[in-house]
Amino acid sequence: MTRLEHRLHELTVGQLAERSGVAVSALHFYESKGLISSRRTAGNQRRFTRDTLRRVSFIKVSQRVGIPLSDIRDALATLPEERTPTVDDWARLSENWRTVLDDRIRQLERLRDDLTDCIGCGCLSISKCALANPYDRLGDEGPGPRRLLVRHGGTSAPPPAAGETGGRDAPNPCRPEPCPSE
Repeated sequence: MTRLEHRLHELTVGQLAERSGVAVSALHFYESKGLISSRRTAGNQRRFTRDTLRRVSFIKVSQRVGIPLSDIRDALATLPEERTPTVDDWARLSENWRTVLDDRIRQLERLRDDLTDCIGCGCLSISKCALANPYDRLGDEGPGPRRLLVRHGGTSAPPPAAGETGGRDAPNPCRPEPCPSE
């Protein structure tokens, strides 16, 4: 990979692709969706400002953790277009996303723990296991992985309370409740 000259203020699409590790076709797609922008030369060639590298990096990382492109576009729209975003600009964007990212992390941890518990216990209980759904009985409750989306009792899974891990110490949804002692 060639190192970009420091005083180079604009990049061709090829330079941006090489430096960011993103295919030219993906850059064109990002531009068509309003995630990045370029100007055109007299010869109709695209030129991207150098700060587009950071935007493309942000897009790649956000996509890798499952953030939809529409949310990424909305976040990037909060950054100034007339100048290179500052540390404060990026900090504001980060703060706006903190709740969304924290919720996503909790969902992923719950999915990991539910799957680990259900597969690890070996029960695959027809009535309790988050994975089992014989005869598509859960289809009447709505689309998607119903037991992974809702807690027992049909209520949406609230985020864990402050200080609650919801992880390894949480009750295993596959294991039956212990019998009360006599």
